[in-house]
Amino acid sequence: MVVPGEFDKWMAERSFHMQKLIISGIDNQPVLSINKPEMAQEEYCLFHRRVADGDTYLDRLHQRITAAIGTREAFPVVRFADGEYAFYFESLACNGLYRQAESVQHIKNALPFHIEDLKTLTASGLIAPLVFPGNVAPRKAGVFSFLKNWKKEPSASTFLTFLDRHGISLTGENYLPFYAVYAYLASSRFARAVDGKKICILNSETNAQAVKTWFEAFSSHPDLTFADLPAEYVATQWLSQRKNVLRNIPRDTDLCIVGAGIGALPVCVDVSKELSIPAVDAGHALNMMNDRVDKSNGARLYSIWKTP
Repeated sequence: MVVPGEFDKWMAERSFHMQKLIISGIDNQPVLSINKPEMAQEEYCLFHRRVADGDTYLDRLHQRITAAIGTREAFPVVRFADGEYAFYFESLACNGLYRQAESVQHIKNALPFHIEDLKTLTASGLIAPLVFPGNVAPRKAGVFSFLKNWKKEPSASTFLTFLDRHGISLTGENYLPFYAVYAYLASSRFARAVDGKKICILNSETNAQAVKTWFEAFSSHPDLTFADLPAEYVATQWLSQRKNVLRNIPRDTDLCIVGAGIGALPVCVDVSKELSIPAVDAGHALNMMNDRVDKSNGARLYSIWKTP
């Protein structure tokens, strides 16, 4: 899989390269078998030169989450994919499965606090963008203009351009592959790590019994609490929603699992900072815990572990 020359240059300057994300015990075949063959490209992602394999990324995530729980340290983890790429491209294509923005003007109004939160995220947490050969290559013939001109459609390259324009950098310390978040949250290792810990689920719709059953299947028994998030427009209206959400999270919470769509960035950054805890943008993994995989339009890559 060949990536355009200018993207190769960008990766080399930042010590990144494309590599297949292999995580021991993960089984992607059930997902790949029911989707288009092109989905297999998503198994390839950015790797920093100091990281050998997918297992190392999972180890890093595990170590940083458990350390942040132990030391009461702010540690946000946020994923970025098509919806976010459209949002930061100021496009209403961000309104996919959920309503994320009322208008382009609402997106423009929200960008200043999103930019500040992106800076906080990359300084104190992990940024996990979905970057693979298929979403950085040009979709039509012509000169590839990565980090020079906007493409006509939002993509990973327009998102990375957006970050670059605002002085926000991906580094070996703040980057995590998008799918590593799913793999970790769906693992027995994560479930064991939070056994007995106080976890708050932040979402607009939660099945408390389903979440409890999910953890019990791993012989894990965290102390679960639940706080509601608005069902729509968190990405644009968070500043007016923030106070009501934060006051409903127990102050002794050890970790927050967040389902907020594009609003996950400000939610995770503010929650982690307010309570000095990890706050993880779970997305599909939370749908799995809620027994609502249908809300993700089916299973996702790196969310299925092989049966021992």
